[in-house]
Amino acid sequence: MTITVVIADDNLLVREGIVRVLERVRDLRLVGVADEYDSLLRMIDEQKPDVVLTDIRMPPSHRMEGIEVANRLHDSNPATGVIVLSQYADPQYALALLKRGSARRGYLLKDRIGNRNELANAIRQIAAGGSVIDPQVVEELVEARRADEHSLLQSLTPREHEVLAQVASGKSNAAIARSLVVSKRAVERHIGAIFDKLGLPDEAEASRRVVAALVYLAERHRTAGGPITPDG
Repeated sequence: MTITVVIADDNLLVREGIVRVLERVRDLRLVGVADEYDSLLRMIDEQKPDVVLTDIRMPPSHRMEGIEVANRLHDSNPATGVIVLSQYADPQYALALLKRGSARRGYLLKDRIGNRNELANAIRQIAAGGSVIDPQVVEELVEARRADEHSLLQSLTPREHEVLAQVASGKSNAAIARSLVVSKRAVERHIGAIFDKLGLPDEAEASRRVVAALVYLAERHRTAGGPITPDG
């Protein structure tokens, strides 16, 4: 199965580098290249790619256009995956990207562009409905929180581990309840217990879910190695 990809970056050298990498991967087909936000949106509408690979900051504002694209696609075409490329390891950017769910979303540092296999595998993972978070970003998050995710996760019950894995895949409470064949109320109780055991502050539900998901993904990376991805 061929995965169609649109890329966007205002830096010519970065764009050309990505093009050369993707041209040599048989199951990936590049269908468009953009250098700014508006042209990227037009290209997405025209080509309807499986995955969008975009810089986090582009003209016209050089703020967080890549994340804005992901948010728009969440509403207009949730089946389209988005990988944001950034030079910033600040976890707040990744949290902003994943605020509305982690399914089909990825955040990679631009250092990864040079590794063809790593970039291609990330695109495949996103196209399949998973998530990919740069290991360095998660390390920064864990260090900032001064928490040991391994010992924290050990305090969870087997059922709480199952629920957290579903949260990390971007599922809603209702979807988790259907998957685990339990009531939505039971899922809500489990998630509340997970938040308490992971020491997450009492803030917006979406933010707590994203941080919990990243802690789970960080632990999977610690034990398995490679890109940080949830269960597919």
